Amino acid sequence: MLRPRWIGMLLLCLVVAGVFAWLGQWQLARAVQVNPTAPGATEQVRPIGDVVQPGEYLNDPLVGQRVEASGTFVPGDFLIVESRYNDGVKGYWVTGQLRLDEGETEVAGPVSVAVAVGWAPSMDAARAAVEKLEAEASDHDPVEVTGRLIADEGPVPPPHGADPQTMTRMSPAALLGRWHDVDELSVFRPYLASGEPFGGLEAISSPAPEEGSTVNWLNIFYAVEWAVFAGFAFYLWYRLAKDAWEKELEDLTDAEADGEGPDGAAATRG
Repeated sequence: MLRPRWIGMLLLCLVVAGVFAWLGQWQLARAVQVNPTAPGATEQVRPIGDVVQPGEYLNDPLVGQRVEASGTFVPGDFLIVESRYNDGVKGYWVTGQLRLDEGETEVAGPVSVAVAVGWAPSMDAARAAVEKLEAEASDHDPVEVTGRLIADEGPVPPPHGADPQTMTRMSPAALLGRWHDVDELSVFRPYLASGEPFGGLEAISSPAPEEGSTVNWLNIFYAVEWAVFAGFAFYLWYRLAKDAWEKELEDLTDAEADGEGPDGAAATRG
C-alpha cells in the first residue's frame, strides 16, 4: 500500500470521495427547507405575475397557490380535456386561452395562460359550454379569473383507437400546439384552475394543498447514498491493493514450490 502506484490510487480515491461528499452535502442542504411556506399562504390570492413568470417552472411550495389574472379569452381556443374527475366523478374540463392584460407580468409582448374554466359531466355538456364560451369570447369582454396555479401534467399520446386530437392531460404545452394567434407569444408553464366556472359549467373541485413537511426525505436518502459511495471508493482501493498483495504471495509460494528462490534463481540445498 506504500508503493507509489497504490499511493497514487489512494489520492485518486480521495478526489472521488471528496466529490461524492460534496454531492451528499448538496442533497442534505436541499432536504431541509430553511424558509418553509407559512400555513395558509397558498390561500392568499396574489397577482399571477408575483408568483411565477411566463416560461418559468412552478416551485413546489407554490403549487396550488391562489392567484388572480385579468385579460380576455381568445376565440377559437376553447378545448376539451377528457378523463377529469370532480369529487370522484369522471367527466371533462373545458379549457381556454386567457390573453393577459398588459402589465400583468414582467414580460414584454403578448402573454397567455391556460385556464381550466369548468367541469362537465358529459361530452355533450362540454361541447355546449364551448359554443357558449366562443360566443362570449367573440365580444372580447375583459374577465378576471381567480383560481389555483397547478404544474403542467405533461402531454401524453391519446388512447389507442381514439381521435388523435384527444387530450387526457392538462398540459399548456399541448394546448399551445392547437391555439391560434401565437406569434411571439409567451406562455405560462403551469395552468390556472378557475375557482368560479364559466359558460354554465360546474366548478372544478380544487381543495387547498396539504401542508408538506419542511424535510424532504428523498433528498436525505440521496445524501446517505453519496456517503456510501464515498466509503465504497476507499474500500475499492483497499480491496484492489489487498488482491495485488495476495497475488504476489501466491506467485512467491508457487515459485518456491517449483524449486526457485524469491529472485527467480534455482534454490540450493545446504
